[in-house]
Amino acid sequence: MDRIRILVVDDESRMRKLVRDFLTRQDYEVLEAADGGEALEIFYREKDIALLILDVMMPVKNGFEVCREIREISDVPIIMLTAKGEEHDELSGYELGADEYIAKPFSPKILVARVGAVLRRSNKLTGEDGPLSRGGIVLDKVAHLVTVDGVRVDLSFKEFELMAYFLENEGIALSRDKILNNVWNYDYFGDARTVDTHVKKLRSKIGAKGEYIRTIWGMGYKFEVTDG
Repeated sequence: MDRIRILVVDDESRMRKLVRDFLTRQDYEVLEAADGGEALEIFYREKDIALLILDVMMPVKNGFEVCREIREISDVPIIMLTAKGEEHDELSGYELGADEYIAKPFSPKILVARVGAVLRRSNKLTGEDGPLSRGGIVLDKVAHLVTVDGVRVDLSFKEFELMAYFLENEGIALSRDKILNNVWNYDYFGDARTVDTHVKKLRSKIGAKGEYIRTIWGMGYKFEVTDG
């Protein structure tokens, strides 16, 4: 099987090397670009890039410009990096179609985890439209079906979306706000307690597997299979 190809775009060579080293340890193939113009040249030339890691502040073309141009022709997953932590920058990235947004400085291990999560969401790791499966929980988005150890579990629409989001982001700590933004979308203005209510119902419905949804006090939740 061919290795998954990732294009890392950053004008800082040390940052590219850091990201490349961590990704290659996970057996990804990494291509590099030092500015937005070079990134577009490589993207148009190489037709099998599975994901872009795209810095915002770059010469020639910035990350927002590159994201906007790529989104006109492709839905390839994009993770944006920035030294800025301002909310409007993050929202700009999502509005342009970025899949994730990570502020510098960041943990390379967390970045690798995010890469895996985004690839799972885009079916690059599971196969096109393939079901998500972990710890005896199988979720089929096409059939809108969830089974636990082979037994069907009836979930509401939002419970289903929440379960999918947990499976797609296994091992990643997710704040209540982030869950709201991704499962209920940015136009939802409800209370974060909505997340707690749905998690409680979801845990109840999946039985013993509910222990995989760990509470992170003062922050949110993490889905983590503890027994393989």
